[in-house]
Amino acid sequence: MKKINLVIGIHNHQPVGNFDHVIEDAYKKSYKPFLDILKAHPKIKLSQHYTGYLLEWLKKKHAEIFSELKGLIKSGQVHMMTGGFYEPILAIIPDKDKLGQIRKLNDYLKKNFNFTATGMWLAERVWEQHIVKPIAECGVKSVVIDDTHFKYVGLKDEDLLGYYVTEEQGKTVNIFPISKMLRYTIPFQSVQKTIDYLRSVASEDGTRIAVYADDGEKFGVWPNTHKHVYEDGWLEEFFRALEENSDWINIVHFSEAMERIKPIGRVYLQNASYAEMLHWALPPELFLKYEEFEERLKAAKLFDNYEEFVRGGYWRNFLAKYPESNNIHKKMIRLSERAHSLERKGGRVEKTLDKIWAAQCNDSYWHGIFGGLYLPNLRYPVYKSLIQAEVEMDMSEKKPKLTVSHEDFDRDGSEEILVESDIMDAYFKPEEGGVLFELDYKPIPFNLLDILSRHPEGYHNKLSHPKPNGNQDDGVHSIHDLVVAKEEGLEKLLNYDWYRRASFIDHFIGPTSLPEFAAAKYPEVGDFVNRPYSQSISKKKDHLLLQLTRQGRVSAGADLPVSVNKVFEFRPGSHKIICAYHLRNLGGQSAEVDFGVEFNVGFMAGDAFDRYYRINGMKPEDSRLRSSGVTDEVTSVSLTDEWQKMVAKIEVDRPQTLWRFPIETVSLSESGFERVYQSSVVFLHSILRLEDEYDLSFEFTISRLR
Repeated sequence: MKKINLVIGIHNHQPVGNFDHVIEDAYKKSYKPFLDILKAHPKIKLSQHYTGYLLEWLKKKHAEIFSELKGLIKSGQVHMMTGGFYEPILAIIPDKDKLGQIRKLNDYLKKNFNFTATGMWLAERVWEQHIVKPIAECGVKSVVIDDTHFKYVGLKDEDLLGYYVTEEQGKTVNIFPISKMLRYTIPFQSVQKTIDYLRSVASEDGTRIAVYADDGEKFGVWPNTHKHVYEDGWLEEFFRALEENSDWINIVHFSEAMERIKPIGRVYLQNASYAEMLHWALPPELFLKYEEFEERLKAAKLFDNYEEFVRGGYWRNFLAKYPESNNIHKKMIRLSERAHSLERKGGRVEKTLDKIWAAQCNDSYWHGIFGGLYLPNLRYPVYKSLIQAEVEMDMSEKKPKLTVSHEDFDRDGSEEILVESDIMDAYFKPEEGGVLFELDYKPIPFNLLDILSRHPEGYHNKLSHPKPNGNQDDGVHSIHDLVVAKEEGLEKLLNYDWYRRASFIDHFIGPTSLPEFAAAKYPEVGDFVNRPYSQSISKKKDHLLLQLTRQGRVSAGADLPVSVNKVFEFRPGSHKIICAYHLRNLGGQSAEVDFGVEFNVGFMAGDAFDRYYRINGMKPEDSRLRSSGVTDEVTSVSLTDEWQKMVAKIEVDRPQTLWRFPIETVSLSESGFERVYQSSVVFLHSILRLEDEYDLSFEFTISRLR
């Protein structure tokens, strides 16, 4: 009789800071019912991975699941898998943090379950060869990754029924290829489809290994799967089928497979992730070309023969595709380097490093079919952890209360200016309009400019023919195959920003309206947005002045040379940024211009009752942060966040016309297309006759809500 060895791995993960009700829903729909059915089938062996943050949540909210797992582990039915505690993309974090994150989860599993984990789950299966060394140094013996990775280096399906050894600087790890076939049949197709596949790859000598390892959320959380997997009995039927065929399907743990069966050979893999991730990493234009190319190959029945040559992009290019992701990453890297430097000097940084590790949770660094980077509630805890870590190091190092530095913060070849005080961090980008692109308020650890601009996405073209949210067929599909919109008319929100949303953005606009300006479809008649500003810094005894200047052109009838000079004042202990503008007409004739300054504030919820505007001290009729409107003769605008007990107030010394509107993105999540509030735009502008010079002064104050 032909036989096959089957290894099953389940990965459960929730992002740091995810809503309690979301995790609770996953617990009820997937985590708990899955274990209940598993316990009823003791012959089904399973390798189980929970990320550290989820384990901490479960211990706090549902400690009973720990007792269940302990019993399953003691009986030998379940083996626990390790990984980065906060589920980081290992390849992009410092090596010391790789070691720290894996060892933290190792220690947690040992302490709570008395289990020494030697198998590892790799976050999003993002592979780069250099990660082998730190993984091996943590005592890990095996890692599971997609069979796609192996095919890219020339291996065929028949070569992937086992495991391989890979090496980096003499350190070795065994790597198991996850069967793409099983990832797509379990649990979306009939149980018989999986049994038939296993029978087709079984061998006379019984040394072949088939690996299924995938997200536990597919068993109950993904659309329609709870009914399919539990109410309709798919999982029960699957386990029963495995038991009934146990004479030729031998279910083993990864460690047992390595004990009984030798590796097929040695292999070195390319940088890769699963196929869908590589598709998502592409720029929008290439995203569509890739999709078209793959569809053409499938239509011509060529795809299966040439699949190994068809691949998308490279995971790290999410950091190029989205400057907002890069911003988080580079801040994390900067603080990690600082923490380890302090550690080398004998400083106690365990708690600080743990906050930095929490900020390495991968979800807010990328976007595909999951909300990820687009979701403010996932970015918020990342920045919060980073700012808290920074405050701790400021206190430990007795850092001066006001500093300024020039450094290439975002690693793009141009220097940024980082002003840091005991109250706030204000990061400026001279090369792109001299704008303020990060504003961290330390008393309430929050980045007011943690916002995502409106980016074109390759999948946006699907919005022209979405399926209504209640009229899907009764079949169960992978998320990757669903096209669902949460509300009608989302295609009308597909506006794209040609500059990054920030603050102190200097606009000279032509004749236009609020809707056109809000849609970023208006005439910009100056060349100041996104253009280089020169800079100089003056340090005084009790304050610091940052001057940013550009001599540009304004098309106001004639081509007019104009200089914009803005001087920012910072003081230690101050909750205020003061900015004095000086415009100068360098030409020989006067001109009428519409000049304004744009501010963005991201308080995360545009419709919440506890977040609202005040204009000249009064609430407008619609005061929600996602409201739009025009108000004349404005000298102050405040945005209040009662949830965080914070107020951001912008005051100007001359009455201006206020245009306010929200930045709302359209993105994909597990449940379909959705609109997401990112920020509120405050644009204060006026039409002026620029004969010689014009002065304007702003005060941007952040304070606690009384």
